[in-house]
Amino acid sequence: MYAIDVLIQGYPGKSLCHGGLGWSTIALLRGHGRTILIDVGAFAVRPEFGRQLKAADCDPASVTDVVLTHAHWDHSVNYTLFPNADVWIGRVEMDWATSVPAGFNPLPELYVRDLARHPKLHLLEDGERFLDGFTAHLCPGHTPGCLVYRLEGNEHPVVFSGDAAKNRAELLSMATDMTMDAGASQASLDRIWGLWRQVPGTLLIPGHDLTMRLDPSGRPAYIGQRRAGIAAWFSEDLAVMEEFDISAPRF
Repeated sequence: MYAIDVLIQGYPGKSLCHGGLGWSTIALLRGHGRTILIDVGAFAVRPEFGRQLKAADCDPASVTDVVLTHAHWDHSVNYTLFPNADVWIGRVEMDWATSVPAGFNPLPELYVRDLARHPKLHLLEDGERFLDGFTAHLCPGHTPGCLVYRLEGNEHPVVFSGDAAKNRAELLSMATDMTMDAGASQASLDRIWGLWRQVPGTLLIPGHDLTMRLDPSGRPAYIGQRRAGIAAWFSEDLAVMEEFDISAPRF
């Protein structure tokens, strides 16, 4: 079995005035002789990411695999911090991402270009089994090549939904925010629900929310407690900061 630690907890929110918030989930898995990261976050997360890796006694050089759900900046750019890792991403995603010109969009064009030349890049197909216990499932909409990963072999299966299903609200409403194709996203949500319901007790780890399990009524129930906040300087004293707790209550 893999030991699973969520190093960075995804957050189901948006910035109103300052562009993308980008607080996305990063999960660490260890087992079967591998040290695996599912998504690797954005630049701003690096200090906390480093602290969490150290707390988990995980040297970045020991990471064997970086598994990306898609190519957007808030999930992908930190692959460069793991020099010995194989990098896994969908073939459809890379074909699309490398064809998009630089623009005001969430693709980090220089990193996409670099990733396409990565000597240890592996391009995954829909339904492909890889590593030990993982299967890739193409779930387009948010991007054309989003992959959802299902892990078997642990006590309970795990579905990593990335941004194909970013949060509990998307799963329950069957609607998505920031989609390139609403119809494709709805079909992908159907597919994710099918993967989740396949085995009772299956965990779902989304791109921007807490880990969830289906309760006896079949509704998503959070596991754990959300932690999120902002501190700001509004006074004339650098030592004085005002803190804003944006954790929100448990459901």
